[in-house]
Amino acid sequence: MAHPTAANVEEELQAQVLVWNHIFQFISSMSLKSAVELGIPDVLHHNEGHPISLSRLASLISITPNRTDYLRRLMRMLVFTGCFANVSKEGEEEEYVLTPVSRLLVKGKDTGISPFLFFQMDPVMQSPWQSLGKWFHSDEPTPFAKAHGVEIFEMGRRSESLNRMINQAMACDSRLMAKALVEHHRDAFVGVKSLIDVGGGTGSLAAMIAMTFPSIKCVVLDLPHVVTDVPKGGVVEFVGGNMFEHVPPADAVLLKVREPNIVYHNLDGCKSHVI
Repeated sequence: MAHPTAANVEEELQAQVLVWNHIFQFISSMSLKSAVELGIPDVLHHNEGHPISLSRLASLISITPNRTDYLRRLMRMLVFTGCFANVSKEGEEEEYVLTPVSRLLVKGKDTGISPFLFFQMDPVMQSPWQSLGKWFHSDEPTPFAKAHGVEIFEMGRRSESLNRMINQAMACDSRLMAKALVEHHRDAFVGVKSLIDVGGGTGSLAAMIAMTFPSIKCVVLDLPHVVTDVPKGGVVEFVGGNMFEHVPPADAVLLKVREPNIVYHNLDGCKSHVI
């Protein structure tokens, strides 16, 4: 029997490291979720850009002294992944500031995406991944249906809390997209008098378009349970329906897909523009 060579052993060790990286990747996302739950981005934001020491941070988020060292470990992990920055000098107590990543997770910001983080990290969204292997041997259309027995929007129709979580996640995701769209792709709206945002949720994207281009009549089409409780009388009209059954006529149809891209797409003669 041939003995493994040094090269073979090194190759296997490198392969093991790669496997471990895959196994423990969830720690990064769950650590970020816990940091947002603790309010760390908000605390750093409210300090007006000045660094906050580890001990001060622990005090501000009400961490008990016996958890401070664990907080240090959490912050080191998140510094390593680029979510926060350690600006302390060598030998001094660690001090932290926000990065472009964590600025997006400050609560209350127009471009904040913490609701999207909480939605994706929720057990409802995580459990389909636990069912992925079984799904390949099943007749269910999606892993979500395999895990829960129904598709996500049907589950949202039945659960007010899940529906609210979905709407908040989609809305915060749309606000950043909308800002990029109206600031850098204004040419897409030249000559457009009416626009329908298909699957537009609570209308964040359509509302920004309507406010930027008042001459465009903006309509949001989404499932009835999504638009039922949306406040009426604003700059956007809401229509409940199923896009696979009927899309109301308009000069332009807006479809957002997760590439991430925004697609301003051709449908029945509508103007076409891909972003």
